[in-house]
Amino acid sequence: MGDVMVQENCRKPERALSARFVETVTAPGKYFDGHGLFLRVAKNGARQWVQRITIRGKRTELGLGSPPAVTLATARRLALENRGKAMLGGDPLADKRKDREGMSFADAVEKYLAAKLSEFRNEKHRKQWRSTLDAYAAPVLGRKLVSEITVQDVLRVLEPIWREKTETASRLRGRIENVLSWATVAGHRTGDNPARWKGNLSEMLPKPAKVAKGENQPALALGDVARWWADLARRDGMAARALEFLALTAARSGEVRGATWEEIDLGDVATPATSATRRAVWAIPASRMKNGRPHRVPLTPEAVALLESLPRLDGSPYVFFAPRGGMLSDMSISAVMRRMQEAQVKAGEAGYLDPASKRPAVPHGLRSTFRQWAAEQGYPRDMAEIALAHFIGSEVERAYQRSDMLDRRRDMMAAWAGFLRAEATHGGNVIRMATAG
Repeated sequence: MGDVMVQENCRKPERALSARFVETVTAPGKYFDGHGLFLRVAKNGARQWVQRITIRGKRTELGLGSPPAVTLATARRLALENRGKAMLGGDPLADKRKDREGMSFADAVEKYLAAKLSEFRNEKHRKQWRSTLDAYAAPVLGRKLVSEITVQDVLRVLEPIWREKTETASRLRGRIENVLSWATVAGHRTGDNPARWKGNLSEMLPKPAKVAKGENQPALALGDVARWWADLARRDGMAARALEFLALTAARSGEVRGATWEEIDLGDVATPATSATRRAVWAIPASRMKNGRPHRVPLTPEAVALLESLPRLDGSPYVFFAPRGGMLSDMSISAVMRRMQEAQVKAGEAGYLDPASKRPAVPHGLRSTFRQWAAEQGYPRDMAEIALAHFIGSEVERAYQRSDMLDRRRDMMAAWAGFLRAEATHGGNVIRMATAG
């Protein structure tokens, strides 16, 4: 296909471009489409969308990005929008220059999400998109101009969680790439996308499948539980209390960090004159659960006491709030376990290692520790799986399984809390300490 010429005021040339042609063309030249839009192919094979347009009586050319990041359909839409602005007396070139100045990553996230959130399939997906960017990317990239973000900046976001939270990190990388791709198309940055995987980050990070394959999150050995729990109790700070609550409830980090007081029912207050048991419950809405279903957690006396000891911050709905009132970051809870491990190593001890992988235990691994304990104690599989908010059985079985075994799980979680605080280790064997009858 040779050069296809068209007058600027023509809607389409005699032979308009096709998406297939844009993908495959390699011969140098200018290939016109419509509304002044053409594809410029350089001798080195580089391609760029360009629009010839008259703005306030002056003929000029606007760059509209490059394939494949900017598709033929997108280029046509941009060209049509520019033409409309110019016809109404606007200056799309000046607007582009103005927008290019000072666009931060945080601003780019907001603009991208404003345009794309409606495409996401459900509310949970929309919240996950924003929450991962807020929790991991914003602290590092938020204030940086998108035009200044480099591969090293992206690595600073991903490396701390790449091995421990591989699935989350992989999704986060893709989301950063999408935001920066939007910023490029919108004219706020140029050049390669620093969050691109192939031929870029793939050379610096292990493949997600290789990292995650066959590897569970490092769990705490049952024989180390009592020692770890006592160590944790000596640590101050909101993140340490959140980690205690996470262990008592066998919940996920995000569920704990996002917990609000509205979700907590502390039950009837027991008095010294009565032997009433508090039927406290933490009800987590479906929108905050990984499986998209509401989940009830029976709160043991230890969990209730922990919650009652916490301060409350005016204006913040969160049970475990950050210094400025927002939600704690996932890294803050992980940092507590990391510091505990570092202190052990500094004291000449092995620390809290996963029995199989010999890697330091992480918060999510506590769920595996609970699951192993429940199995060894002989609790029914389904009850333990419900406690972990896992799907059980087939869809048909779940349809008939209406009970979440809350009262039975309450007894199990009380026994788990007792294991956390009332077991001691000796010579690597777990010994149950006698309690007053």
